[in-house]
Amino acid sequence: METQHQIMGYDRAATLFSPDGRLLQVEYADKAVRLGPASVGMICSDGVILLADRRIKDSLLVPNSLIKVYEIDNHVIGTAAGILSDARVLIEKAQVFAQQHRVTYDTPADTETIMKEMSNIKQKFTQYGGVRPFGVSLMIAGVDEENECKLFISDVTGNYFGFKASAIGENEEKIKELLKKQYKDSLTIEHGIKVILNILKKVLGKEFDLERFELAYIKTKGEKLVKLEGQELAKFLK
Repeated sequence: METQHQIMGYDRAATLFSPDGRLLQVEYADKAVRLGPASVGMICSDGVILLADRRIKDSLLVPNSLIKVYEIDNHVIGTAAGILSDARVLIEKAQVFAQQHRVTYDTPADTETIMKEMSNIKQKFTQYGGVRPFGVSLMIAGVDEENECKLFISDVTGNYFGFKASAIGENEEKIKELLKKQYKDSLTIEHGIKVILNILKKVLGKEFDLERFELAYIKTKGEKLVKLEGQELAKFLK
């Protein structure tokens, strides 16, 4: 069926629906997301966590030059799976939007407002000719006013949903199945990091290496963003 669609040209533009109501270029973009290294997010009892797999394979690469967890504002962090150059553009737009919101309203933008703005941009790139969809899923987490923790994921279509814990990218289904079994609302950030790392250790097997990972968390008690990477995460595996 897919071959037939291609022959008829339904995959040549992101704006062209196939007879069965599919946007094939958007579906191809989703496949690009699933090829990218995974990212995992979790809401904990005392804050939010984002962990990203950088999948470093080049021994000559400087690890901290490959950034996958970004500070959007001092209360919001983001990561992505898929084409990271696409993600960088969206994250930079999110950073500008967050600062403009502070200047305009003299208050920080809440996490969902930032996610909605980025999702609207992604949706536009599935609707107009001469462009292609963003080949990236975004995961944004934050601690809003009154210490309310939020975690949102936006797919390539521009849809977004809130989660307690979830994953995007490579092996996302395996990771989500394990999260469903191990996640509890009572998990603290420390225990949440241990859960995520042990899940990734199980999923990646022999390929598991702490140097692959970059993590950030924000606590609800007004503490600033904390970032950890590589061997700094070793204490959570003990």
